[in-house]
Amino acid sequence: MTMADDEQREPADASAETVAAAPEPTVTGGRAVPEQGASSATGPVRDGPGRTLAKPTGWAALASALHPRATRAQVLAGVLCAVLGFAVVVQMRQASDASLSDLRTDELVRLLDETSTRADQLSSQAADLQAEKAQLESGSSSRQAALDAARRNAAMQGILSGRLPAVGSGVRISLQDPSRSIRPVTMLNMLEELRNAGAEAIQVGDQRVTASSAFTGAPGAIQLDGVTLTAPYVWLVIGDPDTIQTALQIPGGALAYVRNDGGTGDVAKVQHVVISALRDVPQPKYATLAPVPTS
Repeated sequence: MTMADDEQREPADASAETVAAAPEPTVTGGRAVPEQGASSATGPVRDGPGRTLAKPTGWAALASALHPRATRAQVLAGVLCAVLGFAVVVQMRQASDASLSDLRTDELVRLLDETSTRADQLSSQAADLQAEKAQLESGSSSRQAALDAARRNAAMQGILSGRLPAVGSGVRISLQDPSRSIRPVTMLNMLEELRNAGAEAIQVGDQRVTASSAFTGAPGAIQLDGVTLTAPYVWLVIGDPDTIQTALQIPGGALAYVRNDGGTGDVAKVQHVVISALRDVPQPKYATLAPVPTS
């Protein structure tokens, strides 16, 4: 062995002595505890047997901060809101059911008759409009058909707005008020009953009734669109006589309200009703005709 070999072996022995000199961990209760002075910055930190806590990154810290934490008060508030919403829904359903369940039998029958009559009228109008549409789209005599449709529409709008007189079958209603106790709301109820029964033109006394008409005043001094009416109140109505008479005379109908106010009334069918009262329609102040879209 040469002196050069001894010099090469000495650094290796010194390195081994350095490794051996490293402090050994002390075992306490089955867990290795590093000695003081030993660095743990280069390895994970142990928290209890078998668990290692990694140092949280920036994204993990942000996610932890944004994660909602429901407190007991928030959970209680959510439960109370859910219970309150359920109670509101149940109450609304009960109120909707009670609106019909509180009606008497005669009122339900009247409501059913009016609904059926109105449905039949709408079906008839829909059939007429479909036929008119087919005629306009057929191409044969389209110009004449368009002119006829325009005349019919103008006449219909004139009657409904009260600008044109009207004739046709209908009824004559006479309301007697000896004690001057019939209220304006009773007259309004009569008007609504007639409209529900399909009345197309109405006149009270010498006043034309239109969609914007209103009954005001007080018992014994009822006003229609600002004009005072005098008893007996005579209604001239154009429409289906049988439907209108039935709607007014059923128990709980419009005539029943007249009797409750202390008045009397009778309904007579008339084959030829003439409604001559006209009404001046004011020009619209804000509304203008919208352009018709072209296809």
